[in-house]
Amino acid sequence: MNVLIIDDEENIRKTTAMALESMGHEVTTADRGGAALKMLEGAKFDASVLDLKLREENGIDLLPEMLKRSPQLSVVVFTAYASIETAVEAMRRGAADYIAKPFTPDQIRQVMARIEETRRLRGRVEELESRLKADSPEIAMDSTEPAMQKVYEMVMKAAASPATILLLGESGTGKTRIARAIHDQSAQRENAFVTVSCPSLSRELLESELFGHTKGAFTGAATNTWGKVAQAEGGTLFLDEIGELPLEIQPKLLRLLQEREYERVGDTITRRANVRVIAATNKDLKNAVQENRFREDLYYRLNVISIRLPPLRERPADLIPMARAYLDFFAAQCAKRMTGFTPEAEAAIRQYSWPGNLRELRNTIERAVILALGEKVDASDLPEHAPGGPSEGGASGQLVSLEKVEIEHIRHVLGRTSSLDEAARVLDIDPATLYRKRKRFGL
Repeated sequence: MNVLIIDDEENIRKTTAMALESMGHEVTTADRGGAALKMLEGAKFDASVLDLKLREENGIDLLPEMLKRSPQLSVVVFTAYASIETAVEAMRRGAADYIAKPFTPDQIRQVMARIEETRRLRGRVEELESRLKADSPEIAMDSTEPAMQKVYEMVMKAAASPATILLLGESGTGKTRIARAIHDQSAQRENAFVTVSCPSLSRELLESELFGHTKGAFTGAATNTWGKVAQAEGGTLFLDEIGELPLEIQPKLLRLLQEREYERVGDTITRRANVRVIAATNKDLKNAVQENRFREDLYYRLNVISIRLPPLRERPADLIPMARAYLDFFAAQCAKRMTGFTPEAEAAIRQYSWPGNLRELRNTIERAVILALGEKVDASDLPEHAPGGPSEGGASGQLVSLEKVEIEHIRHVLGRTSSLDEAARVLDIDPATLYRKRKRFGL
């Protein structure tokens, strides 16, 4: 955590800082309230240790101002003037805990360990809530297709080990969902599942996103920042589209995998990482190695356990069950009573090759649920690729907003292309722009 110590006694600041740094926390100190408030405005802190007597200032009056500037801050107060009344008042004003002076370093460590656990549990609840609000149903770990049965069998075996896993498959085959399923079945399931999309940022920003940076490491680096590796501590780090990882960052990822060590951008302190890495790609990494676009040693380090996800065209028996799962999910979202598909719609779904795989199927069924007038989705509710579907053009020409036209067009292109890069080329925009639009529109 990033911890701010506020105390007017230098020895207390030093002792507390040493105890917290021994736990791996990043520490900043202030000797007065005004300086602390300025720090809270300019940087993100997870926790603070606040003395209730700061020269002429009263720390208990400072507490509400601190929480106003940083509502998620966990504040521990301590004072030599301990009493039930001050303890109650501090907690009433928002303190997370209370320690009386004199205190020992172990007391500080115990309090911070409790705060860490509370924050971890809060993060777990937020993650579960976000999954309840997800834009797709949870993956069902069953199939009548032998290829998928083999995948699920490997997932269960691999999840039980701490080994690095490489997920292979075309765009839209569900690699992210399988990665999360592995995490949910692993020993790391109580900790964070953190995703990094490798094509989404420039090389400099991606390195900072992964490993973090120190204040002043580059233009715009106004504060010390932890990266996704630190956020995933004790959990799973999912590297999506690893084939797009810039060559300059690959040695640092190799070091993370081999030595479990890394350094933040602009920092000289080597830090240990306890993370399980899952990577995914729709690229041919062997070919990328031969073309010197991907390090051979990194490829072999990632490829401890590889799982290939077959495209939808290779698992026809799963098509209708998955379409029905999407139908139930989106019908509930739209508060519509839907009982299934007409025979014509099922035939259209079976006859199409689904080059966009699960992503295209999901988008198609969502659209059909929205457009359907009856309790069953008909072939006429499906887009232009299905027999009996409407003519191509989507929302174009209709009395709808430009944003709706853009969403429909991006959804269509994503469903008909094999990768984000290809979709970005078709749309004539930067891949990072496409990534942001997908996130904004929920595509």
